[in-house]
Amino acid sequence: MRKRMWALLATLAVAAAFPAAGATKQAGGTLNMIAWEGYLQPQWVNPFEKQTGCQIHPKYAGSSDEMVTLMRSGGGTQYDMVSASGDASLRLIYGHDVQPVDVSKISSFKDFNKAFQSPPNNTVGGKHYGISLQWGPNILLYNTQKVHPAPTSWSAIYSPKYKGKITVPDNPIQIADAALYLMKTQPSLGIKDPYELNSTQFNATISLLKRQKPLVKRYWPSGGQEISDFKNGNVWIGAAWPYQLSQLVAAKAPVKDVIPKEGATGWLDTWMVSAHTKNLDCAYKWLAYISTPKVQAEQATNYGETPVNSKACPIMNKLVKGSCVQYHANEPLKYFKQIYFWKTPLADCGNGQKNCMDYTKWQQAWTQLKG
Repeated sequence: MRKRMWALLATLAVAAAFPAAGATKQAGGTLNMIAWEGYLQPQWVNPFEKQTGCQIHPKYAGSSDEMVTLMRSGGGTQYDMVSASGDASLRLIYGHDVQPVDVSKISSFKDFNKAFQSPPNNTVGGKHYGISLQWGPNILLYNTQKVHPAPTSWSAIYSPKYKGKITVPDNPIQIADAALYLMKTQPSLGIKDPYELNSTQFNATISLLKRQKPLVKRYWPSGGQEISDFKNGNVWIGAAWPYQLSQLVAAKAPVKDVIPKEGATGWLDTWMVSAHTKNLDCAYKWLAYISTPKVQAEQATNYGETPVNSKACPIMNKLVKGSCVQYHANEPLKYFKQIYFWKTPLADCGNGQKNCMDYTKWQQAWTQLKG
């Protein structure tokens, strides 16, 4: 916030949060943190460092796979925290790379939307392995001047109608989007969860993606690439994030988005603490700070995603008019139920059987698909 009053309130809120986080006063420490680019901006990192004495050393990762690899480097002792997405968090939990956190020590946790207090991507066996941070749906983005009628289904990106003008993320977790489409359109396959696929369901999903491949202009490696492709007309329709939408709208590109009738997948990022950290005091201070409404609102409007703290909405609107609605931060619980948040595919199907395709098989299939 630019107004000094908000800065004062934020300082008081953070100061109040740290005693509740069980943190003791000390000279400070160092946090080596793995994060998505844009998650450790000076805008909110500098005030944290001044308030606590804890210094942050960021390491930006380009993929969830890289985050997992980095967290395990040096025997797991090189990094203290990671902002893991759902396609990495369970790998870190079951690999014993991260430790449970006591959410009762995070004063703002009670203000989190209920859907994000104990989600399956970071809560296992009743234990919280980190705290939810920000989320976003994988939307269907389209050029309003080229795509007619306005799409209402994911079928549009599997249709030859837009051959050569379709774009989708270059990510193995994209398999879940195709599985979700089949779950809704081919119920005979028996898919109940797009991340829990037996061999028959998995093969049907990969078959759909193989049929889609000749239609795809680009498997986009970054949001910036997709933005560029929409701007210059290389693509007309595809899977995207709210960040791309906001950037394109700001550039006055003729685009709109929709959550198709089949629903959508989405990401929910979690700040997790290394099982080997020697800086637990600073880690809890960071968890307390990053959970406060003001900091959540700053990150949401800066990056183009949605905070989990329900009290961030009015602050978002003060920072960027209309951003609370734009990023769906005030949606009712039923909205979240149509979003299937990323989680690491495991062999355990969640129904007593262990014949689902794990993430390694997803990676292999995606690599083979792209050739």
